[in-house]
Amino acid sequence: MVAHARAGVLATAALLLTGVLAGCEDGTDDKPGGRADGSTASSSAPLASQRLDWTRCEAPEGGETPGSEWRCATVKVPLDYAKPKGDTIGIALIRKKATDTSKRLGSMLFNFGGPGGSGVSILPRAAAGYTTLNTRYDLVGFDPRGVARSTGVRCRDDKAQEKAYQHVDMTPDTAAEEAAFMKDGADFGAGCARLSGKVLPYVGTTNAARDMDLIRHVLGDEKLTYFGMSYGTELGGTYAHLFPKNVGRTVLDAVVDPTADATGHARNQATGFQRALENYLKDRGQDPEAGTRRIAALLKRIDAEPLPTGTDRALNESLAITGIVTPLYSKDSWPTLTRALDEAEDGSGALLLQLADSYNGRDENGHYDTQNHSQRAISCADGKARPTAAEAKALLPEFEKLSPVFGPFLAWDTAGWCSGWPVAGEHDDPEASAPGAGPILVVGTTGDPATPYEGARRMADELGEGVGVLLSNEGEGHGAYGGNSCVTSTVDSYFLDGEVPADGKTCS
Repeated sequence: MVAHARAGVLATAALLLTGVLAGCEDGTDDKPGGRADGSTASSSAPLASQRLDWTRCEAPEGGETPGSEWRCATVKVPLDYAKPKGDTIGIALIRKKATDTSKRLGSMLFNFGGPGGSGVSILPRAAAGYTTLNTRYDLVGFDPRGVARSTGVRCRDDKAQEKAYQHVDMTPDTAAEEAAFMKDGADFGAGCARLSGKVLPYVGTTNAARDMDLIRHVLGDEKLTYFGMSYGTELGGTYAHLFPKNVGRTVLDAVVDPTADATGHARNQATGFQRALENYLKDRGQDPEAGTRRIAALLKRIDAEPLPTGTDRALNESLAITGIVTPLYSKDSWPTLTRALDEAEDGSGALLLQLADSYNGRDENGHYDTQNHSQRAISCADGKARPTAAEAKALLPEFEKLSPVFGPFLAWDTAGWCSGWPVAGEHDDPEASAPGAGPILVVGTTGDPATPYEGARRMADELGEGVGVLLSNEGEGHGAYGGNSCVTSTVDSYFLDGEVPADGKTCS
C-alpha cells in the first residue's frame, strides 16, 4: 500500500490479493526520540528492559488461528515519545523462530504496507514465501500503532462505511456531489477524533519508526534487520533517517517516492496505474489508447447509471474504479480483469464489486475491517497538505491527461482524504537521508502500478551515496520478491550472506 489516498486504498499492500483474485531524524537530538547515538528516547527507561511474554496466538478478526509454530506478544511503547515516562500503548507482535538455530542471525521485522496493514495477520499467511530467510532469521511481524491489535484506530461503523461507498461520488460532477464528497471526508475525521482521539495525534510514521527501534532493542538485536514493502519502504526510510547507526540488513521493495508530497503521490499513482493498464491492454492485443477510451466511457456510463450486481448493492463508478485497480497489482490477475470488464460491458457489475469489496476489506456479511481507518489516520498524521476542493479541481486537466481512467479519482482524492482532519500533519514529504547507515537494498519494478519505478531511484538517492543500492526488476506487479527469481536470490544472498549487489543491477 502506498503512503496516501483513498487511492491509498488504490495502493494497499497487494501481497495477499493475487490469491483472492485467482479464486474469483538523522540521529541528532533536535527531534524528540532521536539521539546522536541512534538510540531511542526510551532506551534508558524501564520500557527498554521489559521482557516479552510469548504465548500461543489467537485468531485475528476474520482470520484463522496461526499454527503452533507462531507465538504472539505485546511490547509496551510510549504513547508520546516526548513523554517517555507517560502513558503507554501496546504494540502487537508475532514471531516464528528460525528453523536452523545453530546458524541463527537474529530477528527480521516485516511491514507489508498500507499504512494500516496488520503484520500480525499477514505474516503467517505470507510466511511460506520466506522459508529460506526463516532458516536463519526469526520472522517477526507487528501491527504498527493505530493498526488492528495495536490500539487500532476506528472512525465509523459498518453501516456508515457502506453508505459512503454506495452514495458518495469520489469524482463529483455537480455542486451537490462535491459538497457531499468534502463533507464525507470531514465526517470521517470527526469520527476518528470521537472514537480514537487519544491516539490520533501519535499514529504517524515517525513514531512507528521509534517503536521499531524499541522492538529491536527488546528483541535483543544490536541492529535492525528489516523487510519493508510498499508503505513499509517509507517506514524503513524513516527509520534509517532516525537511527542510521542501528540499520542492519534492510530491503525496501515496491518503493514509495520519498520526494513526493500528497499531490505528488497522486500524480505518481495516476502515472503508474495508467502505465499498468496500458501494459495490460497491450498484453491482451488491444491498442492502449483505444482500450483506455473504452474503459473511461464505461465508467461514465456507470456513473450515470450504476450496474446491478445480483444483490441489493449496485456498482457505482467509484467502486468500479477500485475493482479495475485491484487486478492490476499482479499480472497473474489480468485475466480476472478481462472477465470483470467483459461482464460490466454486458451490464453486470458483480465481479467488479467483488474485487472492490476485497480491496475495501468488506466480508460477505457486510463487515468492514479497519485498515482504511488506520490508513487515513496515519497518512493524515504524516502529511501537512490539506488541499481544498478548488485546488483538486485545478488538477483535473493535468490528471485526466495522465490517466483518463484513474486521473479524476486521484485528483479529487487529494482534497477528500484529509478534509477537515482534526490532527495537524508532520511534514510535506518524509525524510530518508541516512548518512552512516549500512547499505540498504532498494527494489523497484518497472511496471509497478501503485509505487512507480521512479520512486525506487529517488529513494536510493535520498538514502545517500553508499547507502541506497538500487536493484531494478523489469516486470509487472506491485513488489518483486518471490515473483522474480533473480530478485529473490539477490535479496536472499544479501540477507543471509551479506552480499551487496552492484548499484544498478537489473533483473528481467
